[in-house]
Amino acid sequence: MTAPSLPIETERLVLRTPQPQDRAPLHAMWADPIVMADLGPVKNAAESDMALARHASYAPLGFRAVVLRAEQATIGFCGLKPGAPDTPIEGMLEIGWMLALPYWGAGYAREAAAAAIAWGWENRDDNAIVAITATDNAKSRLLMERLGMSYEPAVDFDHPLFAADDPRRHTVTYRIARPAGL
Repeated sequence: MTAPSLPIETERLVLRTPQPQDRAPLHAMWADPIVMADLGPVKNAAESDMALARHASYAPLGFRAVVLRAEQATIGFCGLKPGAPDTPIEGMLEIGWMLALPYWGAGYAREAAAAAIAWGWENRDDNAIVAITATDNAKSRLLMERLGMSYEPAVDFDHPLFAADDPRRHTVTYRIARPAGL
């Protein structure tokens, strides 16, 4: 079994525990209104630091910074975390990802998420992994489908972190079951 602190390596990426040099590129990502359009309000530096601290608590589950192997550039984050509190996925294993805008459309999110899911099957005994996003986040929903996840409309919910009139409040849930034999 792979220890949670060891990096996950793919052909083009390294998913590793966040390092101090990741702070600036992750701050820039969270401050980008295009990146955050379907995910939540943009964050200032203090809010980004709070997000980094929250993500650090997910490290035992494999939540990691995503680094381009060739350039050693931090391009986002991806990995597993506990399902959001006060939602129907609380207590489930959730995958999440976010990449900086210049890295969209190159297959990095799929590569990172597939590696994180594979890591989960190797290192966890959960029978499924879920992913959530705003109903209108077509790009994330398409990626969930490409990862082999199935839409679970019975688990849709209004996310408590968004105001009642925020279109991101209505949240969809996707799920992938542990493959037989793993």
